[in-house]
Amino acid sequence: MLVYPSGLDLSTSALRLLGRELAARRRRIGTRWRRLTCGRQALMSLAHLRCGHTFTQLAAGFGVGLATAHRYVTEAVEVLAELAPTLEEAVAVAATKAFVILDGTLPPIDRVAADRPFYSGKHKRHGMNVQVLTDAFGKVIWVSPALPGAVHDIKAARTHGILDALNTASIPCWADKAYQGAGPAVRVPYRGRWDKLSAGQKAVNRAHAKIRAVGEQAMATLNAWRLLRKLRCSTTRITNIVKAVLALQLATSA
Repeated sequence: MLVYPSGLDLSTSALRLLGRELAARRRRIGTRWRRLTCGRQALMSLAHLRCGHTFTQLAAGFGVGLATAHRYVTEAVEVLAELAPTLEEAVAVAATKAFVILDGTLPPIDRVAADRPFYSGKHKRHGMNVQVLTDAFGKVIWVSPALPGAVHDIKAARTHGILDALNTASIPCWADKAYQGAGPAVRVPYRGRWDKLSAGQKAVNRAHAKIRAVGEQAMATLNAWRLLRKLRCSTTRITNIVKAVLALQLATSA
């Protein structure tokens, strides 16, 4: 396999953060020797998350075996996932905001047509349902564990407890029509055909759409991590991957 130098569109703060966390983990478990230093392991893992490079490509580029590349990246993703905020921490942050935006995203996965639990009728593809909470400026506050794509957004939000948390804390939240009946704190647009809505209802829906557009921008920042554009790993690893991406975004944007 040919090897060539390439660039990674991330700041050095992401590399330093992951390098420090990996070094702390090695000290904690008593690691004596590794094929790669903490910095090189961190760089390999960031290349996998940001660019979506396969383990075969990473193994060739970093001069390690395929199993070693898989083990190193998996370890780094687990380390980062532990840094992601919990729901309780996210709600505490959301309580300091004027309002938040709740939406669902569907990272596509590599599945066949027979895997119906992972097929989203709304998006017409296989994927995993991930709930995303953002602030009024489009900064992601929290991401949920991943559920099969066939799960409806409001069911996923209820499963994770985000709706109960928002309603209990009375945090104003904007969401789309999929969250109809989510509770008093969750504001959704008026339902019905556009030509059947009154002038006032149309004006409310337009304003609502402008607010939620900020949340769509946050989704775009998640898709900048190319691995999330097409996940070809076990579905059990996707929750950690999404949380690892969030941890890196929060650390580098602070």
